[in-house]
Amino acid sequence: MAKRRLLIVEDEPSISTGLTDVFVYHGYDVEVAADGEAGLRLALTGQFDLVLLDVMLPRRNGFDVCDAIRASDPEQPIIMLTAKVSDEDIVRGLRLGADDYVAKPFSVQQLVLRVAAVLRRTKPPSASMANIALDGIDIDTANLEGRRGAKTIPFTRREMDVLKYLAANANRPVPREELLAKVWGYARGIDIETRTVDIHIAKLRRKVEAEPKSPVNLTTVRGAGYRLNMPT
Repeated sequence: MAKRRLLIVEDEPSISTGLTDVFVYHGYDVEVAADGEAGLRLALTGQFDLVLLDVMLPRRNGFDVCDAIRASDPEQPIIMLTAKVSDEDIVRGLRLGADDYVAKPFSVQQLVLRVAAVLRRTKPPSASMANIALDGIDIDTANLEGRRGAKTIPFTRREMDVLKYLAANANRPVPREELLAKVWGYARGIDIETRTVDIHIAKLRRKVEAEPKSPVNLTTVRGAGYRLNMPT
């Protein structure tokens, strides 16, 4: 099973080193950024299961980073870390979309438990296949990348979640509502005005299709949803 990946955005070396040691010990794959700009750049790659984000950062503060991450990926799990403990700061962080808010100094054991709890709530759909073979491209789901000839194509975590769910239901149309429920975790039947699914499908087509405007791997079934065409 692939390790869950954490991004720690923290400018105090003693804290980032300590947290790295703790989470590596608990089986996580950890990467560290020491300022807000570097943290945002890494977070926007979509390669991390959760971001631990300090508020007081050089170059760009954690509130701005959280807001920018949410604008790009509303589903990215984020826990904010801060010495600022006023109700106003906590409310601001949560309103920006943080999944949790932990005040310094904190119990490392409690932080590990809270990270695990957020990841359980945002657990991506499972898929038994390690690789997905489509026309012209082979996809390594664990490493979030595909290969078309000599070219390597990166995928974000959310893109891969969508692709894995479609692969687990290959050769049948999957409705948008089903994808929203199974991949994004939205309750069925609620009124969601979002083009999230369509946007992700368009991004996936640019990666899995040789000719995105004439798709053969990921097709639209009018009135029924999206179908991933795989060899039977």
